[in-house]
Amino acid sequence: MDLKQYGQYILEETAALLNVDSPSGMTKKAAEHVMARFEALGYAPQLTRKDGVIVALGGKDAQDGVLLEAHMDTLGGMVAEIKKNGRLRITRIGGLQAENVETENCRVYTKFDGVVEGTAQLINASVHVNTKYAETQRTFDSIEIVLDEVVASDEDVKKLGVRVGDYVCFEPRTRVTASGYIKSRFLDDKLSVGILLGYAKYLKDNGVTPERAVYAHITSFEEVGHGGSASVPQGVTEAISVDMGCVGEGLECDERMVSICAKDSGGPYNYDVVKGLIAAAEKMGAPYAVDVYPAYGSDVEATLRAGYDIRHGLIGSGVYASHGYERSHVDGAVATLKVLVGYLG
Repeated sequence: MDLKQYGQYILEETAALLNVDSPSGMTKKAAEHVMARFEALGYAPQLTRKDGVIVALGGKDAQDGVLLEAHMDTLGGMVAEIKKNGRLRITRIGGLQAENVETENCRVYTKFDGVVEGTAQLINASVHVNTKYAETQRTFDSIEIVLDEVVASDEDVKKLGVRVGDYVCFEPRTRVTASGYIKSRFLDDKLSVGILLGYAKYLKDNGVTPERAVYAHITSFEEVGHGGSASVPQGVTEAISVDMGCVGEGLECDERMVSICAKDSGGPYNYDVVKGLIAAAEKMGAPYAVDVYPAYGSDVEATLRAGYDIRHGLIGSGVYASHGYERSHVDGAVATLKVLVGYLG
């Protein structure tokens, strides 16, 4: 089955969502965007109390349902201290690395006074002045936010409306190349949201009703560990996390493949589900790899920890440079879509 026609749609939807800042806990606008995109396809999504999105995609057997989980929340920062010199110390949200945000533009979302722009910089960032620039360890004590406003004190900053607890969102710098690569911060996991929108569009375009009831849950707290811990529809017996596939040394996956995870930091995935996903990839002619991730956790593991008695699996388009400036390819997104189509019918 040729599903390449959905590749461009997936990248366009991904790029649009990447333009909406949404670190864990600040996902309401992203949820509204995602709901509008599902509604445009003819579905009736619902907003959860945690600002996630649940949508029923159809299906016959409501007592043997499948939940597809992807997350729209991303890494980010939060103001932890307004320094006396008008700079900001931040604390990370999720697994953000100080090395990966140095020199990056950012936006500070104040609670009541709008957005203030800034840049993440090493303290004393001028190499012509700081003779220890290269040897300084990058941490969130040595990296600070320099606001693009005329401020010289903590009082100046407070007059802008900036407070401790305000979110700091980093520029995604999304770019799609002519060769099919998509480069951006936060492809983890907005690319998978685009893939699930592509799957929903495929169902509508082709009048397909899966044999089992299928639901999508676009979660809002995955990066801090509890995105998939609630809102499992009645009758669901299986959950599949559609998240980024790991690319790196010791793994077989690349950005043009779909990764099927056999085991990660939370332990092995369900044997029969992994076997079924492999069979679906082979049936659909999707380039794939089966890998073990050394440092990874997923939404579906949060679902299990919450006490749900379900089978579980994990797939995703290969993504390089995870939690940094990430890269994937349209072929990997289409391969993931093919596995979903082949597995769910």
